[in-house]
Parts: sequence; C-alpha cells; structure tokens
Amino acid sequence: MFVFVRMYDPHPDSILHALTRRDVRGPSDQIKILIDSYDDKRTGYEFAVNPDGVRRDYSMSNDTQEDESWNGIWDVATRVDSLGWAAEFRIPLSQLRYARSESNTFGFGVWRDIERYNERDSWPVYLPSTNGLVSQLGRLTGLAGIASEQRIEATPYVVTKNVERATASAPYGRSQQMTVGGDLKLGLTPNITLDATINPDFGQVEADPAVVNLTAFETFFAEQRPFFVEGTGLYRFQLNCYIVVDCSTNEGLFYSRRIGRSPTLRDLYGDASTATATPIAMASKLTGRTASGLSFGLLDAVTERVKGPTTTVEPLANYTVLRAQQDLRGGEAGFSVIATAVNRSLDTVASPYMHRDAYTSGATFRDRFGGGRFELAGQLAGSYVAGSKQAILATQQSSAHYFQQPDDKLVLDSNRTSLSGYAAQLKFGKYGGGITRFESSLIRESAGFEVNDIGYLRRADVVDWSTWGAMTFQSARGFYRWMQINGNHWETWNTSGTRLENAANVNGHMGFMNNWDAHLGGTVGKLTASYCDRCTRGGPVLRQSRSFSPWGGINTDSRRVVSAGMWVNLWFNDGGISHGVSLSPYVNFHPSSSVQLSIGPGITRDHNNTQWFDNFADSTGGVTHYTFAHLDQRTVSVSTRITYTMTPNLTFEFYGQPFVSTGQYSNVRELSATPRAASYDDRFKPYAVDTSTAMSFKAAQLRTNSVVRWEYRPGSTLFLVWAHGRDGPANSSMNESWSQDYRDLFSLHPENTFLIKLAYWMNR
Repeated sequence: MFVFVRMYDPHPDSILHALTRRDVRGPSDQIKILIDSYDDKRTGYEFAVNPDGVRRDYSMSNDTQEDESWNGIWDVATRVDSLGWAAEFRIPLSQLRYARSESNTFGFGVWRDIERYNERDSWPVYLPSTNGLVSQLGRLTGLAGIASEQRIEATPYVVTKNVERATASAPYGRSQQMTVGGDLKLGLTPNITLDATINPDFGQVEADPAVVNLTAFETFFAEQRPFFVEGTGLYRFQLNCYIVVDCSTNEGLFYSRRIGRSPTLRDLYGDASTATATPIAMASKLTGRTASGLSFGLLDAVTERVKGPTTTVEPLANYTVLRAQQDLRGGEAGFSVIATAVNRSLDTVASPYMHRDAYTSGATFRDRFGGGRFELAGQLAGSYVAGSKQAILATQQSSAHYFQQPDDKLVLDSNRTSLSGYAAQLKFGKYGGGITRFESSLIRESAGFEVNDIGYLRRADVVDWSTWGAMTFQSARGFYRWMQINGNHWETWNTSGTRLENAANVNGHMGFMNNWDAHLGGTVGKLTASYCDRCTRGGPVLRQSRSFSPWGGINTDSRRVVSAGMWVNLWFNDGGISHGVSLSPYVNFHPSSSVQLSIGPGITRDHNNTQWFDNFADSTGGVTHYTFAHLDQRTVSVSTRITYTMTPNLTFEFYGQPFVSTGQYSNVRELSATPRAASYDDRFKPYAVDTSTAMSFKAAQLRTNSVVRWEYRPGSTLFLVWAHGRDGPANSSMNESWSQDYRDLFSLHPENTFLIKLAYWMNR
C-alpha cells in the first residue's frame, strides 16, 4: 500500500525538525496515516513520520486506545522543498489485518500537525468532543484483489553476553554466555497471525527504577519486553478501574511480568550465582479477527526450571491466556471473555510456597447509546487456586487477603487446599458530546479472589463506589488553549462492612497560549470515620485521621531548546503530625535536532508518625504487639536520559539513575486496647523495643543502561548494550548528606553486562 502526502507550507524554512529515535515524538511537524483495515470502526494502525524521516507507529483498539509498543515493518521517505514538505509511505499488506474478500473497504484518515502553530489538520474532520477515534475515520473503497497468500516472517538472532558479578567462588567473577533464538510471525490467513519466540533475550530492555516499598502491597513494574508489550490491548482485563481517566492501580487478570519473573525461592535457596530471572523456553501468541467482528487471542509460554546451589528455586511452569471480544452493532456494543491458567511442576521443596494450579475467567459487556455519548458496562471475574495446605494457608494470610484479621467475618482455614473468589463491576458514564463527562462505578471483590499467579492484585475483600465528573473546554479562548476541571468522590469498604475510605478530589488542568501547561489539585480523605485493615499486617483495624494531599505541576513549551517543569506533592495526615513533600523538577535540553538531554531529580521528605514497624509476639502468653513508629525518611534520585540520533535508524541512548533512601525510626508505640478511638493518642500506648532491633535503614542503588540501536534494514536490528549497576550502601551512617551518600555509592564495585544482539528479518 503506497500513500503519498504533500504538505503545503508558505514558509518551508519555519518547518520544525527533530531527529529522534524511532517511536519518539520530538517537537516537530508530523504527518500520520490511520488505517482501519478490518473496517470495524474499533481497531486499526497508525503510521507517522516527521520531516526528518523519523517513524512512529501504533496499533489501535477499542476505538480510543493506542498501543505504541506495536512495531510494524514499513518504510517511508520524506523531503522538504520550496512548496513545504512531502512524505511517501510504503506499507506492506503483511503488516495489516483484513478480511478475506474479493473487495475490501478500509477505514482511512490523514492527520497533519503543524508544530509552530500547535495546529492539527485532519481528513476527515476529527471532533475531540465525539467519543471515539477509529469510528471517525473516512472510508477507502474499491480495494479489489488484495493478496491473501500465507505470510511468513522470521527474525533469528544471536546474543553474546559478558557478565561480571559476585559468585560463590570469587568476589567478582566473569561469565561469557552465548545464546541463539528467534521470533516467528506466520500469517495463517490475512486476519489470523501466529507469533512465536524461542529462547528470547531481553538484555537490551531498560532496568526497572529503584524503589523502597514500606507498604503491605507489591510494587507494580511496567512491562518493557517487546514480545509481551506488543498487542497488550487485546489481553487487557482491568480490575478496580474506578475512574475512566485514571486506572492507575494497574490491577488485572493478566500481568505479563509474572512470566519470566525473578525465581520465587531465590532469597531462600539461591546465591549470587543463581539466575535473577526465570528463562523463557518459548512463547507464542495466536491472534486474529473475523469478518463478523470477533477478535481473539491465545498466548502460551513455558518457563524453565531454575536450580539453586542445592535445590529448585523456580519450577517448570506453563502460562496460558485465552481472550475473545465480539463487537455488535458496528462496534457500538460488545462483550468479551477471558480465561487464564498457570500450571507448575512442583517438588517437595517448592510445594509449600507456590500454587500447583491457578485459574481465572471473566466476562465483560458494554453498550453505547444516545449517539455514542453514553455507555453502560460491566464485568464479572472468578478465580481458583489449588496447592498444598501450607501454600493455601500462606495465600489466606497474605496482604491481599488477611483472613487471620480479628475484626472481620473471614475465617482462616489451615486445612484448605484450594481457594476461590469473584470480582464484579458495573459502571455507567457519559463520554462524549458537549463539555461534560462523568462516570459512576460500583465494584465488589470477595475475600478469596486471587489472581496473582498470572495477574496483578494488590488486595481483595473490597467494595468500592466511585464517581467522576469533568468539564472539558477544547476551544481556545482568551488566555488558554484548552482547559479541564475534574471532580471525584469515592467510598470504600471491606466485605465485612468496615469503611476504609471516604474521599473527595478536585483538580484542574490548563494549556496556555504560549504552550505552557499548569495542573493543580487536592484530595481530602477520611471525610467520615474510616479504618485501615492492612496497617497492622493482619492484626486489628486501626482508625485513620483525616488527610489532605494537595499537588500541582507546571511545564514550559517543549518546543524550545530548553524546557522545564516541576511537580510538587504534599500530604498532611494525623492532624498534621505526619506530613511530607515530594519534588520532581526536570529540565530538557535540545541543543540540536539530533541531541536530547533530560535530567529529572526526585526529592522526597517523609515524616510519618504512623509507620508500621513490626509485629512482636511474646514468648509466653501468645500476645502479639502491633507496633508503629515515627519515620523520618529522605529519598533522592536523579534520572538522566541522553539520546543522540545520527540517522532515523541509528541511535545512541543512555539512561542512568542513582538512588539513595535513608530512614530513621523513633517513638515506637503499640496499639492500645482502643485502636478505633476517635482521638489519635488514644489508639496507641508506649512500647519498649529490644535494644538489638534496627532503628534505621539505608538503601542505595545505581543503574545505567547504554544502548546503540541500528536498524540496518527494515525489521533487522543490531544492539550494542552496556548495563552497569552498583548496589548497597557503602556507609550505613544516617547523618551523611545526600551528596556524600552518592559519592559512597560510586565507590562500590560495579556489576557490568556487555551484550551484542543481532537480529535479521526475513519474509516471504
């Protein structure tokens, strides 16, 4: 498919350029082609290019969602001349999905961005006030005789890796590894594709950011591995998505980071030489869409057994996800189903710690009406896990469930060998038309709902009612280009009826005529008596005091050589005794169209007077003391990114983040006999801590990643990678300045990984 676009401009010398790596939008003009090859008004692809030939592409799903992880194999040429600039696209039909037919119709659109005017022109006219993106495209008809033969794409690769790290036999040893693997894409029909990967290596992927987690819940890390990132829209089944614009909990039935995770028993039975990630033997995805609007996907992955010095630290396991979505009434309505399964080959060592089998299933429905402005949607999901008595008991006692808690209706059963539960949601909202939007949602999750073998769930045992409303002004008036004002309210209980939260939030966002943006908001929590059923880590519930959390941010014009921004978060709890501040300034430098530098410090000071400290059990009497302390914590990090783009296909990228967090505990107290008291002081009483108990901590880490990426022909890439890391505080003193902490961090012995990965794309 060839598309030629001419962009007329009376001042060609004013066209803005930005030479960035592929898939990065710089401050430049742009032309974008949108194609709905199924003509279903729900899905499609975007192909974008700027005057320097930098390519970006997306897949589109659910009419509004864009998946930037999708990478198609296509080509484009651009030229700036006396008339403006022009672009000619060459898009292989193998990269599109379409129905087998004698004649096809594609949805089609063209968007042009003129950066110096902050202007977007489109054909056909795109209305931001109308809900949907793909459904607003025009139609490209008369596509007769489109090729329908079987497509085959193969990308074999070879990886050589040199790793320096501590081993059991030497303080710092080196190991040389060489692996061979490959990706396969087989077009069974024009609308059904099989993707497979064998022995994948993701060494070129950026490392996770450093964190210190003092909560009861697991930290969520975003997926970055290309095989699992691509096409995630189809497999997404979100939970606890209270507010349409902010499903920030990331909870859902499928969390691909479970596949290839760090071995579960590595801390118990592993050592420094034990693998830090579980090898993936192979993985495959079968995806497709029928002419009747049925989208389906099947993902299966096998991870290898990982052995420590003496025993298993992660068993052989199989992960399966089945997903199907059916559109009705031309995409205005639909329903979907999902099913997942995890099966492990457990031995006697792993059996007490992991589930043998884990299954989930779910279904959703949605119906748009009122000209597409309103939507009613709902979902229902169920879960079942099975394993040894020890494993199921540990699940019941985990922070996601806390069956042992004394203040609810849950019953801990140490003889169970399985656990099941459900989650349900019903929501109604207005998402288009006029300046107003709103959504109201009701969610209930039973205490036994458990999806963390292949999903991500912070906690079950919750009932939530949330409402969100907004006024959006898209037309420029006076001093602003656009403006949005939001209001939110949510109330949360556990299934035993204990109120956990009653909060309200107001926030506003505005874009000014000079291309600056400003954001301001605040949340008031615990408007009525509210309690925390996770603070004591399985003990009695604790009443919470009212809280106030204001925040704000501002950013300057990103098109300038130097642009900057600042985010500020404040919080005040426990009548002001607990308080904190987080500052996130950043500066971006664009000294030329091919060089970008971004520096973003993060500074957090936290004075928490109600930080959980530990639960201490008396050696006699069986009494447990649930203790809390005052925590003074300081965290300083600096994220640095450098990108040098030599050509649109040859780039160098550097990412680095030194991170130091120190904390000092004081004023340790335990729960009193009245943890539900209205008075803050009445909830606690003094507690004498053993003198051997650690009263401070320091966490330090440095991670850098340097990558040279050369796409020497479409789809074929060479990676040169240097990953560098330093862990652990060199000095445990709590009285040092953050600058001295950083100097100590750089004095630690590093771990280095050097990697070369060569991939070659072949197709037929």
